[in-house]
Amino acid sequence: MAFSLHKIPQSVKNFSSLFPIFRTPSRTKLKYYTYINEPAQVIKQKQPKWVTAEEAFKDILKSNCIVSIQGAAATPSELINAMTKVGKSKDLKGIRVYHMHTDGSLPYVDASCADIFRSGSFFMGANVRKAVAEGRADAYPIFLSEIPLMFHKKIIEPDICLIHVSPPDSHGFCTLGTSVDCVRAAMTASKCIVALVNCQMPRTFGDSIIHISHIDFAVEADRHLPNHAAKPPCKEEMQIGKYIAEKLVEDGATLQMGIGNIPDATLAALTGHKNLGIHSEMFSDGVIPLVEKGCITNNNKKIFQGRTVGSFLTGSEKLYKFIDDNPSIEMLVVDYVNNNNVIKALPKMTAINACIEIDLTGQICSDSIGTMMFSGFGGQLDFLRGSAEAYDGRGKPIVALQSITGKGLSKIVPILKPGAGVVTTRGHVHYVVTEYGVANLFGKSLRQRAHALIQIAHPKHREALDKAAFDRLKTKPCP
Repeated sequence: MAFSLHKIPQSVKNFSSLFPIFRTPSRTKLKYYTYINEPAQVIKQKQPKWVTAEEAFKDILKSNCIVSIQGAAATPSELINAMTKVGKSKDLKGIRVYHMHTDGSLPYVDASCADIFRSGSFFMGANVRKAVAEGRADAYPIFLSEIPLMFHKKIIEPDICLIHVSPPDSHGFCTLGTSVDCVRAAMTASKCIVALVNCQMPRTFGDSIIHISHIDFAVEADRHLPNHAAKPPCKEEMQIGKYIAEKLVEDGATLQMGIGNIPDATLAALTGHKNLGIHSEMFSDGVIPLVEKGCITNNNKKIFQGRTVGSFLTGSEKLYKFIDDNPSIEMLVVDYVNNNNVIKALPKMTAINACIEIDLTGQICSDSIGTMMFSGFGGQLDFLRGSAEAYDGRGKPIVALQSITGKGLSKIVPILKPGAGVVTTRGHVHYVVTEYGVANLFGKSLRQRAHALIQIAHPKHREALDKAAFDRLKTKPCP
């Protein structure tokens, strides 16, 4: 259960002077405290050493180190920049860096650092795509719910974990703020924790707690988090959101939303709904108006009733202020949030996810464009399967996409591009939504699926898709 935390005023700049007990005398040899791994438990007689970012890495960063980095809006850019600078200045080699989606530029993935650092992405962002495409970085196909197992099973044993936290409260507790996800697992598996302590990081509840005694090196910061205010949805996205809201989302539904304009457009169309709940690996600004209007209450949920559940988030300054010290928001570990048994126990679980393309049999590619890796598995299949298996029999797994690309090519295709990865199999897909309507593929044969998908394809591509379906299936698509 969450408990109330007393926020330190943002005017406080020097955390070590505010909490003199936490000052650490200079040490000639770094001591690792690995006997207590629970971040919420106090380690007696241990305090962090307050240093500059570069000083933090001077002694601990070595060749062949393994580093884990917190991501999304909580990406500790100052620590990443300092790590890169120290790695280059010491001419280190073979440092492996693991992370989910990270925000901003990553200097260590530059070609000039190829022998020093190698990135490993559990979910790729634009800042590592070039390095992965050129073979200088790695992409890991893995369900979001299973990323913590990489640390729990000691497949990855970090020497250093870089985190970004809110300041300590009167009891010495910091929080992971906007990103809990797999960070908690990485911290408990790490030998050394380096924290960016930012007075503008929101304080959050749930699994976010870390006592300052678990931090080995602390670096002060006072800066805004990345501002990712949603762009206004286009008319096609608005229509998709309207279809989902009017035809698929029921009053009392629990919602999961992926990243992008379509989930936000769906939320904007739900202002007439009642008693909605949120249980999602991430959410953004779109939930705020629905909370303010009383549409989102979380009242029907039996798990974390009355509270919005997430694991990481990114958005605008308004979102960060909304979650700050807000006990109605629970930030939990992703292996819980995305756990199939938890998801299917939620009322009318409705999962809304996007994709890159879908073939006429229902195979969905979400992580690559042909052979070029683009993102990752994320939580798509975790939630699509969980909602499909909902105990109340009223779950709705939804995949939404615009019918065509920016170049006018159909996203509903005869076959996936050569090398494209199948994230959601044809056996997992149920509802598919475009701006031209809703197709329910569950329980349908291949020719029935092809017919349903052609009906929601862009009109200019339907004739070609119908012919391609006949060539592939040797029979005419029919309802």
